[in-house]
Amino acid sequence: MQHGLPNHSDTLGADLRALRKARGLTLSDLAETLGRSVGWLSQVERDMSDPSITDLRAIALALDVSVSILFRHAAAPAHEAGFVVRKAARRQIGSSVAGLVEELLSPDLTDDFEMMHSTFAPHSRIKDFVTRPTQEVGYLISGQLDLDIDGTTHTITPGDSFRIRGEAFRWANPYDTPAVAIWVIAPPVY
Repeated sequence: MQHGLPNHSDTLGADLRALRKARGLTLSDLAETLGRSVGWLSQVERDMSDPSITDLRAIALALDVSVSILFRHAAAPAHEAGFVVRKAARRQIGSSVAGLVEELLSPDLTDDFEMMHSTFAPHSRIKDFVTRPTQEVGYLISGQLDLDIDGTTHTITPGDSFRIRGEAFRWANPYDTPAVAIWVIAPPVY
């Protein structure tokens, strides 16, 4: 292996392939964007070569994800790897939107969906609508969250669930307590 990096996810290649495919990119498309060969990228996706940290930053930028999604926080015991994600081993994912912390609950990004634990800080919100080619379902565990889906605002309270199927949406937590939700997205976007 080249450029061995400590703490990289055991599923780095599979995660990169899933992210690339979720964005409709071919190996050639991504390799061209990165200024690297298709062969090199194919080896990275098959875990036959480890990219450098500079390469990982470029890949994350090209796939519009944070570099942190490409790293594991704590290794799982061999008998749990791919099956169980312990709380201490969750990977923080997503963009650095102020007031939102997202942790990956799925073992990796190789499934047809991803499951996230999302915490929305009090008095936080996103101003712009988000539109993505996904199907999403959420369940609010605690707090309250105002969810604007396609121009209609819904106040979500503990025990409520919601679905978004490609509609434009944005969220706000104008309340004094954090809102915590479990969010499932298909296909994976982080």
